[in-house]
Amino acid sequence: MTDHTAYNGTWTIDPSHTRVGFVARHAMVTKVRGAFEDVAGTIVIDAANPSGSTASVAIGLASVNTGSADRDAHLRSPDFFDVEVNKQMTFTTTAVKNEGDQFVMVGDLTIKGVTRPVEVEFEPTGVATDPFGNVRAGFEGEAELSRKDFGLVWNVALEAGGVLVSDKIKIQLDVSAIKTA
Repeated sequence: MTDHTAYNGTWTIDPSHTRVGFVARHAMVTKVRGAFEDVAGTIVIDAANPSGSTASVAIGLASVNTGSADRDAHLRSPDFFDVEVNKQMTFTTTAVKNEGDQFVMVGDLTIKGVTRPVEVEFEPTGVATDPFGNVRAGFEGEAELSRKDFGLVWNVALEAGGVLVSDKIKIQLDVSAIKTA
């Protein structure tokens, strides 16, 4: 088991150096990628006792960015996130496990008022002091979820079979956090 003691402490997610991305299959033949630009949260790590670790993250749904203004507007609409009613999605840990080089964060993900358990595998990628004196930690993670589990059911059937937007969504996380305690 890897020594993760350098990660001990309380960390605040740095939104300007963090990416919460997603990948969805489009028209059964290609992938569409996007990210949320409004991310805030706190991570508390106890390497000696991973079950004592926690994370709490809030993501502004209106900050979705796929590189297409029309698609982003559709994702913000009532067909998907309905950002006028649902401002954020949240993730709060219920358990944390250390599995070798990785942490597995088990938690409650809430989107559009629907809460479901999700497991996110994280790999710590390093701790360093930046030029401004901040101690930073990096983490990379991923998860897969069914968007239908969260009431995101809009779709169009394709004439040749299949659907326009895949149900399975891959979540990709690149997190930079600053030590606060």
